[in-house]
Amino acid sequence: REFEAEIRFYSGDDPLDVWERYIRWTEQAFPGGGKDGNLAAVLERAVQALHGQQQYYQDPRYLNLWLKFGDCCNEPLDLYSYLHSQEIGTTLAPLYITWAEALEARGSFRKADLIFQEGLQRKAEPLDKLQAHHKQFQARVSRQTLLALEDSPDGDNMGLLEIAEPQRSSLADLKGRGKKKVRAPISRVGDAVKVMNPNRSSQPQTSLQLPNAPSFAVFDESSVSGPEIPTLTAQSWPAPPVPRAKENELSAGPWNSGR
Repeated sequence: REFEAEIRFYSGDDPLDVWERYIRWTEQAFPGGGKDGNLAAVLERAVQALHGQQQYYQDPRYLNLWLKFGDCCNEPLDLYSYLHSQEIGTTLAPLYITWAEALEARGSFRKADLIFQEGLQRKAEPLDKLQAHHKQFQARVSRQTLLALEDSPDGDNMGLLEIAEPQRSSLADLKGRGKKKVRAPISRVGDAVKVMNPNRSSQPQTSLQLPNAPSFAVFDESSVSGPEIPTLTAQSWPAPPVPRAKENELSAGPWNSGR
């Protein structure tokens, strides 16, 4: 109640300080989280209340609120892209470290290295911390690469990140499975890899009937000469990503009506 009153009637020149103390107190008072702490809702209110105040865009405290809020989102990678497009925390090392670690956890080693490289080019502070995390990332990828080379000694002499990150070739032959009903295999790599939920029954794959029509030629972009197809540029997020669905939240109400 004291923090809510201070936020409501605050008239100072640093409203971020109140939100930071409020969130720190919530984490200490409710270390296990839960509906009583309601940390996700407080973080959401904080980033919304401070949205558009550019004096905080390169403030480590403000970036820390966003990164904590990212842990409550369904897709934190979208949130990091939004921060990058809005130039929030782009001169701070924690943005690139957290973003790269999230990509590494999904097996996107090349994208993670690109994020590290951008942070190093911008000399994000603290720079020594960013360099240390980048070296640790390279060491982890190198170990995985050596293990992959031991498993396949006849592999090509590819680059470090090409071996570590699986790739899927385009216009490759798909070998069907089954005799009467042929099913096309599904091969997912990188960010497209999905973990099956053991509590959810898998849906049956749709069958594909083989027609008796004659085969036809498939367009191969590598065999056609001409101007290159322009690449599409990624568009920035117009608004912050949607946080996770929260259950049993305490709704605000009059302070003198509760029992």
